[in-house]
Amino acid sequence: MTTIRYCFLITFLSICLLACGPKQDDTSTLPLEDDDAIDLIIVGDHVVTMNVDLDVIENGAVAIDQGVIVAVGNADEIRATYSARETLSGGDRIVMPGLVNGHSHAAMTLLRGVADDLALMDWLNNYIFPAEVEFVDSEFVRIGTELACWEMIRGGTTTFVDMYYYPDVVAEVVEQCGMRALISATVIDQRSPDAEGADDSVSKGVAFIERWKGRHSRISPIFGPHANYTLNAEQLAATRRAALELGVPISIHVSESPFEVQYSKDTYGMTSIALYESIGFFEGPTIAAHVVWPTEDEIPILAERKVGVIHNPTSNMKIASGISPVTAMLAAGVRVGLGTDGAASNNDLDMWEEMRLASFLQKVDRMNPEVLPAITVLSMATSGGAAAIGLGDSIGSLEVGKRADVIQVAFDDVHHVPTYDVVSHLVYVSDEQDVASVVVDGTVLMREGVMETIDTTRVAREASALAAQIQSTLEQRNKTR
Repeated sequence: MTTIRYCFLITFLSICLLACGPKQDDTSTLPLEDDDAIDLIIVGDHVVTMNVDLDVIENGAVAIDQGVIVAVGNADEIRATYSARETLSGGDRIVMPGLVNGHSHAAMTLLRGVADDLALMDWLNNYIFPAEVEFVDSEFVRIGTELACWEMIRGGTTTFVDMYYYPDVVAEVVEQCGMRALISATVIDQRSPDAEGADDSVSKGVAFIERWKGRHSRISPIFGPHANYTLNAEQLAATRRAALELGVPISIHVSESPFEVQYSKDTYGMTSIALYESIGFFEGPTIAAHVVWPTEDEIPILAERKVGVIHNPTSNMKIASGISPVTAMLAAGVRVGLGTDGAASNNDLDMWEEMRLASFLQKVDRMNPEVLPAITVLSMATSGGAAAIGLGDSIGSLEVGKRADVIQVAFDDVHHVPTYDVVSHLVYVSDEQDVASVVVDGTVLMREGVMETIDTTRVAREASALAAQIQSTLEQRNKTR
């Protein structure tokens, strides 16, 4: 029989975990200031907590008030303890933490399929970078980010780390749609849609971070230097200094491709991660996307420096970047999460697909079906992913005192019949179409498949119109060649 350990708040500033009896006997609760009804109760046939003990509660529920989880436990006891203004019923529903997409370029949904079946540098230099300079402006970013948020909410993603242009526009969209995000000001040493080069990128990034830091609890402005082949060592170091002065993390592509590693060797006489270590780049919080080609000597550096590595299996496979040594990094104590990358190199934002492929890639690469089991991959998409991006103390698991980022997954489709192991089915069976309801910071963003915060009809119309303009321009160009 499933058991749960309950946590009790003993002071305003600290939460202490205590071991208790079977889940039917008690419920983990956070005392309320008054006797008024709480905001929301979410019920499920099972609650997959992803807490330190990986408790799964049968006939469970999560109680939420003012954006915070105030109780996790048996559904009958929570209903008896709390009166809620709204309840999301739990028949054929699994309740779990929202998914964390640790690396994305959200607005690139509008470039989905514009250039496929190409190697990374060919794809970037000959298709994506030119297309971005020509087509990307603030309106492109607004529409593309709205489209991405719609897709991510639809698939149960509640938090994402973004790296793109016009970060103020991205932040405004995230503020309106209700998601949680770390939003990067992109730094790159070339003309881009919103800057003339590295110095201009850093300057504008500083202004963006100063505008948004502390402005909204769901939005964290950060720096996003692109890579060590689009920025030189001094520009990378300057970006880190700016991040340290502002007290914000950095998100960056690291050791993504053989090209990048060879470029670093040729230019600096060392591999990518060794270069970053040599210039003190890891002295502040770092979210490293991809990390496909770390050496055996570099993996301990990632662990020691507490670098959050974001594995992007679909993108890595599609562009043939390689297979990241995820199993080795986890064994060394590296914090590893999952990401989709952008929709132009994936070509979707489906975190369920990333979970499956992450597990299968490691199994076939190591020729061992026991590596990267379902529970480990589910952690990479939730609690482990939250830790990798620096938010492990506030999201990623269903625990009293954490922010209420919660999803319900429907288990009434034929592919869930029968279900012997809930966690196994979440990773190896479920897909984005199974997500029923999504809650972020205690606010319902999607209720039984119906979006609450995004005008999907308008977004679809605007995205299609803009895509038609891009398609027309590309076709005219091809005719003149």
